[in-house]
Amino acid sequence: MARRSLLSGDFKLRKTLRAIHQTMDNHLKPAMEQAGQRVLATMKELVPRDTGEAAAALSVFVSRSGLNAEIGLRGKKNYRRFFYLRFLEYGTKGYIGGKRAGNRNQRDTVKTDGSHWFGKHPDIPARPAHPWLRPAYQVNREVVLADIRAAVNETLRRATSDA
Repeated sequence: MARRSLLSGDFKLRKTLRAIHQTMDNHLKPAMEQAGQRVLATMKELVPRDTGEAAAALSVFVSRSGLNAEIGLRGKKNYRRFFYLRFLEYGTKGYIGGKRAGNRNQRDTVKTDGSHWFGKHPDIPARPAHPWLRPAYQVNREVVLADIRAAVNETLRRATSDA
C-alpha cells in the first residue's frame, strides 16, 4: 500500500489547505499544474519512441483544490492501449538458452508453425529496462518541491493576513 505523505503532520496541513481552498483562491493549483507540466515534458523526452503515440498519451491532471496531481497515463483505455510501457520501464526477464523460471529446462520442440501456437514457453529474449517515470521525477524534484513549498507558504501567508 502506498503512503500518501512522508511528513507526520502533513494530514493536518492538507486539512488546513483544503479549508482555505473552500474560502479563498489559493496558489497551489497553478503551482501544481506548472510542476506537473515540467515533469510531463521530461517524461515525454525520456520515454522510448517508436511511433510517438505513447508519449502523446501522457497527460497531467490536478484536482480542483490543487492538493493532488496525477502525471502519466490516465484512464482505462490508455492503460489497455499502452500496456507495454511497463515492459519498457522495467524490462523483461525472457527465456534464454532453453531455460525457464527456476532454471528448469524447456522442451526442445518447435512451439509454432507460423500460424498455430503449440506451447507455453516461447523463446523470448530478455529486454533491458529503459526507465523514464522515476528519472523524470528525480530530475525535476528539487525545483518542483521548492515551487510547491513557496505556493503553500504564500497561501498560508495570505490566509493568515486576511483572517
